[in-house]
Amino acid sequence: MKTLFFRILSIFLIVIIAICWVLIDAKVAIADEKNVNYTYSQLEGADFAYKDLEKAVFAAADLRRANFEGANLKGAIFTKATLLETNLKDANLTEILGDRSTFAKANLTNAIFRDATVTSTNFAEAIITGADFTDSLLDRYQMIQLCKYADGINPITGVSTRESLNCR
Repeated sequence: MKTLFFRILSIFLIVIIAICWVLIDAKVAIADEKNVNYTYSQLEGADFAYKDLEKAVFAAADLRRANFEGANLKGAIFTKATLLETNLKDANLTEILGDRSTFAKANLTNAIFRDATVTSTNFAEAIITGADFTDSLLDRYQMIQLCKYADGINPITGVSTRESLNCR
């Protein structure tokens, strides 16, 4: 009987020590929004407005109708992300990796996409007034499609959307 009691007590203590170890070593994602990994996350409708999310990872994340207005997303990763109808107005998307993503119907008004890689990406019906795509890597087909309705000048960089897309 004593042996069974000591076995149960030993297992209980090991579990408590393991839980304490995990809690001590755990890092809270909300406390440090930079370098956060949201890979495969379901973040539909999430509010990231005006957050500093530099180098955050949103690979294959569902970000439909999320709000990133005014957010700093410099160097973030959006590979295979769904940003359908997402608000990226005034967002800094400099140097992002957004290949194979969907920005369809997204609000990209005055967004800065400088030096971004957005190949095999869908921008269908996106609002791009004042967006700056300077030195970004886009598929030729997407550039031609975006040039059909590109207008405005980015208030931060002073570059016209048409110029940044090399529209004719």
